[in-house]
Amino acid sequence: MKVILTADVKGQGKKGQIVNVSDGYARNFLFPKNLAKEATTDNLNTAKLKEEAERARIAREKAEAEALAERLKTLVCEVHAKAGSGGRLFGSVTTSDISAALKKQHKIEIDKHKMTLDESIKQFGTYEVKVKLYAEVSGVLRVKVCE
Repeated sequence: MKVILTADVKGQGKKGQIVNVSDGYARNFLFPKNLAKEATTDNLNTAKLKEEAERARIAREKAEAEALAERLKTLVCEVHAKAGSGGRLFGSVTTSDISAALKKQHKIEIDKHKMTLDESIKQFGTYEVKVKLYAEVSGVLRVKVCE
């Protein structure tokens, strides 16, 4: 019997796959636990439409991330910090500081966990911060630390 899996089933396949299983396994295990539904033409068409919609959503999100990566190349985000003598900062500039400054200055909201610093920022100057925007899409943001 052909069924469409509605959840990952160990030993059978992943969600959305069409697999061939025995009638008893489908009727006694998969159907009662809502792990699968019968592969009728209506269910197959519905599954295809969902898959196409998911592909379109992923493509749209990836295109938006690539556009944002291009925009980040031209931006310079200024972070203001207090420093003592010799230009050393009190503490350091963190990714949360950069994220807040980016949101305030350029109205771009990027999660602080998606930013990576090569080294901690403890002095004034210009630094490059790597930003992971989407799977396989990353950008570079220039950060200027000033007083």
